[in-house]
Amino acid sequence: MTLSLHDKWIWDSWYARDGDTWHGYFLQADKSLGDPNLRHFNVSQGHAVSRDLTNWTHLGTCFGPADGPAWDDYTTWTGSVVQDDAGLWHLFYTGTTRAEDGLYQRIGHATSRDLHSWVRVGDGLCLDLVGDTARDYEVPHMVGFWHDRAMRDPWVMRDPAGDGWLMFFTARLPDLAEPNAGGTIGLATSPDLTTWTLQPPVFAGGAFGQMEVPQVFQAGGRWFCLFCTGADHWSRAEIARNGPPLSGNHYLVGDSPRGPFRLPEAPFLDGAVPNRRYAARILQTDAGLRIIGFMDGGKGHFGGYVMDPEPVWLDPDGNLTLQAPQGRAED
Repeated sequence: MTLSLHDKWIWDSWYARDGDTWHGYFLQADKSLGDPNLRHFNVSQGHAVSRDLTNWTHLGTCFGPADGPAWDDYTTWTGSVVQDDAGLWHLFYTGTTRAEDGLYQRIGHATSRDLHSWVRVGDGLCLDLVGDTARDYEVPHMVGFWHDRAMRDPWVMRDPAGDGWLMFFTARLPDLAEPNAGGTIGLATSPDLTTWTLQPPVFAGGAFGQMEVPQVFQAGGRWFCLFCTGADHWSRAEIARNGPPLSGNHYLVGDSPRGPFRLPEAPFLDGAVPNRRYAARILQTDAGLRIIGFMDGGKGHFGGYVMDPEPVWLDPDGNLTLQAPQGRAED
């Protein structure tokens, strides 16, 4: 009943709802590679549909790297899908190029009328770490700190305070002595989903080296920024505050989607060692909040499929929890 393929590994996923149908998009790579660690640079995007987030119909590959040379001719990684007022669907995704050995990530843009056949807008590139605000981010690759220059996993949503759009993405802060203190959530804004302006980060860092696959949403009158991270990527300060370190999914809280966001005074939401569920999304369904992500399993035990959704609740303090409130059964 999971979102799985017999001949491909599946990992990061994102979702769009069109009427009663959920469209699930996911990163995929052929199991014929033999080693799941090779999947990241042999990737395409798959597409499946469901009415209940459990029973899926696969529609095949819907997007992949450009024919080179191009800024995204190596990988097209995790993204998000939104619909504009005219009914056109927009895919925002992470891209890298072979010319840079996949070390520099940028954000691309494609559109579709049918939620499956995607066409790049121009050459696809819509956002990079350039301009005056780029000084707030790690722009050149900090060799020796990390394996890449992070700017990935765009999450796009309407700006509830105006007519435009907000984009959140995984990034790092510059010039830090501790690599695991640099993970941050970046922000860009747009009036029309085409022209984007880089803004300062919405989270100041200091807790984790990587804060991957952000998702910003509102629940219970509070704004949340979901993210995932690994046990190896906790800062010394975060281990002292909230350790021992876990791998999985946690969140930030804020009074506005523009931040500033902060870590909650609450336990790590959804973690384990070895890692279980990763790159999760929390979806607002007719039955309530549901968390859905892929089975990782840790080194040597990679699952490579998207797990069935599970309920999420708000505790009495307004924090997210996977524990059912007293007197409530799992639905």
